[in-house]
Amino acid sequence: MRRFWIDTDTASDDAVAILMALRWPDVRVEGISVVAGNVPLAQGTLNALYTAELCGSDVPVYQGLARPLVREPYTAEFFHGPDGMGGMNYPKPQRGPEGTHAVEAIIETFRAAPGEITLVTLGPLSNVATALLQEPALANWVKQCYVMGGAACTVGNITPAAEYNVWCDPEAARILFRSGTKVMMVGWEHCRGQATLDDADMAMVRGFDTPYAHFALDCNQTALQASREWLGDLGLHLPDPVTMSIALDPAVCTRSAWHYVEVACDSELTRGMTIVDERGVVNTGPNIETWKPLNQKSPNVEVCWAIDVARWKETLYKTLR
Repeated sequence: MRRFWIDTDTASDDAVAILMALRWPDVRVEGISVVAGNVPLAQGTLNALYTAELCGSDVPVYQGLARPLVREPYTAEFFHGPDGMGGMNYPKPQRGPEGTHAVEAIIETFRAAPGEITLVTLGPLSNVATALLQEPALANWVKQCYVMGGAACTVGNITPAAEYNVWCDPEAARILFRSGTKVMMVGWEHCRGQATLDDADMAMVRGFDTPYAHFALDCNQTALQASREWLGDLGLHLPDPVTMSIALDPAVCTRSAWHYVEVACDSELTRGMTIVDERGVVNTGPNIETWKPLNQKSPNVEVCWAIDVARWKETLYKTLR
């Protein structure tokens, strides 16, 4: 049985990703830590608890940071709906969150099982960065960290340069990327194009006629509208579920490589941009004789460059049927 920990700013696509992990046959989710992002902390916590309840799970849910490390919070109800769940106004969950702070829970859980638990992050990285600042050894205790965040040499979805999760708290992303944690960055670009759920895909999901399938589409109805009207795409983007599909089935990622990745924090124009040194050109000046870079930075992040679209969608469908 594989062991996961999920860190999330639970809104519509996060909820589907959580559902996927809770319904995957050989995965046990040890805990869910909630961070402010898509919605305020309290709402994200309610959304995580409701999703777990829908799946019949009593996984502990912990509340973490209510704001980024140094930035003002910026929520995304405009994309996910007033409750973060498409305005569905789901009933209040029966359980409440645990009394322990999420940062403490992360540190203690990974300390007790070094190298055994996979971390999947679906929101801003404020909780994870704070845990690393408090306990740097956490970097070595995490078996593998899958980050839904960033945009590898492509356009952003909150600014032209940046993806929302990293843009929300770029300082936190920088801390994680520099920490030595084994990180795979799954950029938001992997939910676009053929990976988008089009009308035929959504009709098929609706045809499953399960509570999980209806939930996945209903809670994303505002996100679907925003994808079409704001971003100009034809279908439903599900970036968090794409990342979760890779964590559940690593073969979904068909091409990846380790690169030096930096996060822009000092300019509002490029705030949150993930600068991927794909060609290894970071240097203090070229060596003209050999055309080799000097003082090259060591690769610190594994970047997912391509996915198997059919396999990603089947991973999703398997958990919704």
